[in-house]
Amino acid sequence: MNVNSLRDELRFLFSGQGMPYEKVCLMVAAVVCIVLGLMLSSNISHDAKVAVIDLDNSAYSHELTSRIDASEYMKVTAVLNTPVNPTELFYRDQAVAVVYFPRGLEKDRYTGTANHIGVFYDNTNTAQTADVKSALNEIVGLDNAAEASDTGSTNDTLSGTISLADRNLFNPNGSNYNIEVQGFLFFFGSMFFTFATIGMVPRLRLTHALDQILLEGTPWDIIVRLVPYGACLAVSFIFGMAILRLTGDMVFSGSLLTFLFVQIFYVMTVGMISVLFGWTAANPGIASSRMILFIPGGFIFGGPTGPISFYPDWVLYLSHLFPLTWEYHFVRDIIARGAGFADISKEFGAFLLYMAVVAILLCAKFFAARRSLLKHQAQELKHQEKIREIAAAERGVQES
Repeated sequence: MNVNSLRDELRFLFSGQGMPYEKVCLMVAAVVCIVLGLMLSSNISHDAKVAVIDLDNSAYSHELTSRIDASEYMKVTAVLNTPVNPTELFYRDQAVAVVYFPRGLEKDRYTGTANHIGVFYDNTNTAQTADVKSALNEIVGLDNAAEASDTGSTNDTLSGTISLADRNLFNPNGSNYNIEVQGFLFFFGSMFFTFATIGMVPRLRLTHALDQILLEGTPWDIIVRLVPYGACLAVSFIFGMAILRLTGDMVFSGSLLTFLFVQIFYVMTVGMISVLFGWTAANPGIASSRMILFIPGGFIFGGPTGPISFYPDWVLYLSHLFPLTWEYHFVRDIIARGAGFADISKEFGAFLLYMAVVAILLCAKFFAARRSLLKHQAQELKHQEKIREIAAAERGVQES
């Protein structure tokens, strides 16, 4: 009996009727060890984006800006000589830190008057600024050491006229409610939304409803079926954040209406991608295993599991293939940084292009399936006509 059970299960495993685990297990091992190993090889902030507000605009402030840009940990991406709200420079992850040089910095430096360099850190991920803080402290320490005629010293505890006055923005107390827990909320919500929708087309095919939709309907007849699932997902996001706000210390700085408006497009995009990936599956069970191809990538490279400043630029570009990456960008800007719709309009416009590409692919898949079905029906009709002709000929022979 045990041998028969094992034989039956082996037959089912390789029959293609369930998850192709014999392929999935090898693929997961290869992706984790090769692809993710390459993408996650860095564990430092390399060329983290830093913006500079230089109100002094002096030779000394220019020299400090050059030292910051020369650091392997930081890269100066913008230098502004007018007062700007530093919060706006963090939208769309444009900067990890904003350095503020006040007026009179050079004068105070050479007259021995104490002054401060202001630094604003994006604390939406507590790990991403650690290397930047260390590098900035070292630059100021070396400068103070040079002032004390101790050129080359790395002792950043030397007292000097210039010091850093830093401030952690958006998540000042480093609460996990604003990072890990919130990240898991959107990840697991999107994952189970995918489980609920990815088997839609295989289910319609098994119930013989897909043929009618293909022949008489449009792609909208498929997309509209995502609406109730998407509504449930959006409600679950709000419900989860309400729990985090009431029972924890989650920060919600932006507009709830703006967040909900963006979610309409996000959930429909994820739903369309889900339908696309599950279209060719033989049954909903097989389709469910394909979730791993487009949901976890956004969770890994979108920011909640590790600082995006740790990743090379090419990884950040490729990460936008995953819909969850876009969601985390919107979450950081709207929820944590308090951005309005105008502030995220550039990112949202890019996301609409991404959504349009997904919609075009889904329409192309729909009409290709329609053509295939019409071709199959034509072949079936031709085959039946040939059978009737043969049957008629046989009856003629028998009558004669």
